[in-house]
Amino acid sequence: MNLLHSTSHSVHVLKFISQFRSTPKFCLLKRNVTSNLENFGSNLFSNSTASISIKAARDGVDTAVVVEEEGPKLRKFQVFEGHPAPFGATVRDGGVNFAIFSANAVSATLCLISLSDLPENRVTEQFFLDPLTNKTGDVWHVHLKGDFKDMLYGYKFDGSFSPEEGHYYDPSQIVLDPYAKAVISRGDFGVLGSDDNCWPQMACMIPTADDKFDWEGDSLLKYPQRDLILYEMHVRGFTQHESSRTEFPGTYLGVVEKLDHLKELGVNCIELMPCHEFNELEYYDYNSVLGDYKVNFWGYSTVNYFSPMTRYSSAGTRNCGHDAINEFKLLVREAHKRGIEVFMDVVFNHTAEGNERGPILSFKGVDNSVYYMLAPKGEFYNYSGCGNTFNCNHPFVRQFILDCLRYWVIEMHVDGFRFDLASIMTRSSSLWDAVNVFGSPIEGDLVTTGTPLGSPPLIEMMSNDPILRDVKLIAEAWDAGGLYQVGMFPHWHIWSEWNGKYRDIVRQFIKGTDGFSGAFAECLCGSPGLYQEGGRKPWNSINFVCAHDGFTLADLVTYNEKHNLANGEDNNDGENHNNSWNCGQEGELASISVKKLRKRQMRNFFLCLMVSQGVPMIHMGDEYGHTKGGNNNTYCHDNCINYFWWDKKEESSSDFFRFCRLMTKFRHECESLGLNDFPTAERLQWHGHAPGTPDWSETSRFVAFTLIDSVKREIYMAFNASHLPVTITLPERPAYRWEPLVDTGKPAPFDFLSGDLPERDTAMKQYSHFLEANLYPMLSYSSIILVLLPVENA
Repeated sequence: MNLLHSTSHSVHVLKFISQFRSTPKFCLLKRNVTSNLENFGSNLFSNSTASISIKAARDGVDTAVVVEEEGPKLRKFQVFEGHPAPFGATVRDGGVNFAIFSANAVSATLCLISLSDLPENRVTEQFFLDPLTNKTGDVWHVHLKGDFKDMLYGYKFDGSFSPEEGHYYDPSQIVLDPYAKAVISRGDFGVLGSDDNCWPQMACMIPTADDKFDWEGDSLLKYPQRDLILYEMHVRGFTQHESSRTEFPGTYLGVVEKLDHLKELGVNCIELMPCHEFNELEYYDYNSVLGDYKVNFWGYSTVNYFSPMTRYSSAGTRNCGHDAINEFKLLVREAHKRGIEVFMDVVFNHTAEGNERGPILSFKGVDNSVYYMLAPKGEFYNYSGCGNTFNCNHPFVRQFILDCLRYWVIEMHVDGFRFDLASIMTRSSSLWDAVNVFGSPIEGDLVTTGTPLGSPPLIEMMSNDPILRDVKLIAEAWDAGGLYQVGMFPHWHIWSEWNGKYRDIVRQFIKGTDGFSGAFAECLCGSPGLYQEGGRKPWNSINFVCAHDGFTLADLVTYNEKHNLANGEDNNDGENHNNSWNCGQEGELASISVKKLRKRQMRNFFLCLMVSQGVPMIHMGDEYGHTKGGNNNTYCHDNCINYFWWDKKEESSSDFFRFCRLMTKFRHECESLGLNDFPTAERLQWHGHAPGTPDWSETSRFVAFTLIDSVKREIYMAFNASHLPVTITLPERPAYRWEPLVDTGKPAPFDFLSGDLPERDTAMKQYSHFLEANLYPMLSYSSIILVLLPVENA
């Protein structure tokens, strides 16, 4: 079937010709009509012209429209009716099929844009889609055959521009296909477009038949989640600092060059901060405090969900984005070779289009009332705090999200996802009603737009999807609208959660706050109070002390207050309640004793993270003590504040980094530190200053326990968060003795007595008179690990 409609619609044809009289290179698709259409004048995007001829066949025989472009190169496109599935641009039948959903548009135009025309805001070719032959249901479609070399695409939609009804159709705007696999605009990160434009025209990559990548037999690693140690990473920040000495700093390839660092650290999973296409110039503004420009560095403002961030690739826009896709694939493949899974931090709670004052880039211009959660008069709900809320539980939108996640798993080999502000995905969609969602009314159903749902359709679909059930799904179980679901997120025994309560409790206890010893013990056990009753396991808790938003580990022990003046917002941004402690003096300049205490506290936090049941997550740079100068909201800085300082990591290689890598190694070695279920009394015993007498009182700042381990026999761990030292009595184990392994109160390298430490025997002798009496001395604010050995091997 082709795209030409019958002569009985000639009046309709003339109407559309009149409508697009100012449009260049415009091709009207008709059936059984042979005509030489006139060349129309210029419009907003182009002053060039095209010669168009339409060749028709007889009586039902498929007909092709041939478009001939004037200029140095002749282009011919055969145009056919196309297919409504799959969505996006797809290579098939010797050409490319284009299909896009828009329920409320009255007309659609496919625009082809060459790489050379894109920066000039010119449309190279465009094809009006006849709603009689190029539309099936709510899907517009067309199939083209021809030369697509260096060619991109986008759409124009017309319809009502009535914000009060939720519609933003503007035929002068070229919008992105939500299903596009790469988006092309500027090629270099942070560099303005022509005429200093922060939002130059964007266009979508057209796939080709020779799009191939050699995976070399790669597949998902499928580690049991309980065995993971996560590492939250920013792709650009990881290698952009000059000390990285990488060939391709700030890119996917730069990360590949530094994967061995992660292997040395002992992590087996990286969680990439947003790598979907976003515009880092979204917040572009001069920052008088630092004398540079603010950008959207973190990337939590998606432009397109199927597209990898092209400006994180060394290739940039080269080869129309195909090379950027392959660079991301290369990162995944090389990480897998080193035994490292790759997770993506995805932002399905809002997009870069903002509210009614935001730009029309894609979803808003394709079908705003479908993709966004709207109030009855068209206002944007703002549960994200970023201007709009993605309409996740709308039937089409949830299918879109599923398609997107499947693409990243099947085509890009991604092992899992962390969902930013995931609670938004549990809220009811715009125009929610039971008939629309379930097919029949539900008695007493009073659900309105944005209401949290007990069984959200999107979460149910994802949890039971045959592809997505095989990967890890992690929820940030809260949103900016006040919905907090940590421990209560709908999970289907699949979902894990960023455990924000773990972060808060551990910070409070380690810094010596009264009243947290019992809650701290729960955290060590995998937070059974949050997860056990609902049938989940310890590994459903993603444990973290620090993440991208908030203090770094070094700043957590250096600052009581945030210091965000560098953000240019008069220190009004960022979280005010950080549960931090500066150890006695605010800031970097401090006494030697304060600095020693800070290092001790950093070791305490990291040790706690590694011995807790659940899945530990390390934030990039914490392994060497990266500081952001007390700034707890560094979203806008493309500079050394957010860069990994490789020279500092090397400086600390004999100090904190050594401690971190030895602790991760210890966790991997211990069978008991990644349990599949919550520990019981058969395996775990609590202690106080004396064996078997734990103190859970409000004033207690001491927690100790022993853990049976099939590899290490038994492990003794204790945390003294008091300002006073204490000598503890160890549990009696006849024919065995306790051997010290970790003591955060000792200076490096004696904080971890590894087998290859030259002075290890000398250090052991210093403990002997205490251990012979079954005692052990602990400094204030310190933690220890001892392992059980037979007396003959001691």
